Amino acid sequence: MSCYVFKLRCGVQEYDWGKIGLNSEVASLKAGADPDFRIDPTKTYAELWMGTHPNCPSMVVIPGQEEKPLIDWVNEHPDSLGSEVKDYYKGSLPFLFKVLSVRTSLSIQAHPNKVHAEMLHKSRPDLYKDPNHKPEMAIALTPFLGLCGFRPIKEVARFMEQIEELRNAVGQKHAIKLITASRSIDPPLQREAMKDCFSALMESHKDTVKNELKSLVQRVHDTKNRGDDLKPLEGDIMLKLNKEFPDDAGAFCVYFLNVVRLEPGEAMFLEANLPHAYLSGDCMECMACSDNVVRAGLTHKYIDKHTLVEMLDYTGRPVNRTKFQGIQDKQDVPFTIFRPPVPDFGVSRYEVPSGTPEFKLPSINSASICIVINGSGNASNSTLGAPLNLCRGSVFFVAAQQEVNVSIPGQGEGMLLFRAYAGFL
Repeated sequence: MSCYVFKLRCGVQEYDWGKIGLNSEVASLKAGADPDFRIDPTKTYAELWMGTHPNCPSMVVIPGQEEKPLIDWVNEHPDSLGSEVKDYYKGSLPFLFKVLSVRTSLSIQAHPNKVHAEMLHKSRPDLYKDPNHKPEMAIALTPFLGLCGFRPIKEVARFMEQIEELRNAVGQKHAIKLITASRSIDPPLQREAMKDCFSALMESHKDTVKNELKSLVQRVHDTKNRGDDLKPLEGDIMLKLNKEFPDDAGAFCVYFLNVVRLEPGEAMFLEANLPHAYLSGDCMECMACSDNVVRAGLTHKYIDKHTLVEMLDYTGRPVNRTKFQGIQDKQDVPFTIFRPPVPDFGVSRYEVPSGTPEFKLPSINSASICIVINGSGNASNSTLGAPLNLCRGSVFFVAAQQEVNVSIPGQGEGMLLFRAYAGFL
């Protein structure tokens, strides 16, 4: 009899922007479930990957059997994906599930929609390596800081009026156009002015950017030394960006994009053409399987300014609209469903109260991947010969139409568990 619930051994990506050593949630989770993993206090641990992505495939761990890549097991058991997933995604999981530990800022970026991704892949397959879109969702594990979506134009105009260095970086003509548009009630005119201004910043001469940032950094330091409030200048974030990427126009993006602060359990959804950047913190991330990222600042990777400025959604939105609201539900225990408007993925967050002896992961018509963030217990299923021992960092696969019972022995501390699955359920 085949086993349809089993543990996964997942890989870690050591990107430079990750948190270092024991400070990394990624490293801590990996070490919690893998006795052979040793945390190097000098290394960066940025991402834990869970899924079938070929760049870092998860390995199937079934007692008495040789480990194999999850994609191979799925190809041998196509019905395990669920009928719709199997037919629509041609025998592969449509999502990649991750844990991220962010120390230094990631790039100013956006992701193309499906049609645009196909065009980019066809014209530049060396840079855009697949024809798929790449919507993403981040759910905070710790206080998480990011940039997401353009601010309301009146906020950007206020920065333009108050910060001479910003006006000089984009050019006075573009600054005046944006300030004027902010007083209108014409959304197309406002989007046009925002695009002109942001494009001018991205194309600003590097010497201009360098000189204006130098002046602005000094002004922020002077403000800080006087004990004055840095918020009107977004000083703390601007200094962080400039320190991590000196003389980069991306540091000025804090005046164009919303500063989003997520508390644990809060989420943001990064749809196509939405500019964003992760700045610091730990989060769960779920995304469609793709590597298509268009970047224009705060990075040492390839920068494609023209593509980015042409594809962005320049609609201003208040910061409270950048957070993605989950749906509260309760079966055995309370949980939150995050289901964005894409077919590729959804995520459920189970926060099991202490003293709860057991709870159930119901059967669904999609394969799913689960990770235990906090707590310990045992998972049982009709296809298992013996329960799976679960602890902090345990990752396990659940085939479609399989129910899992999780027991928490004694008066345990409860459990925090995330489950990712195809999103069209």
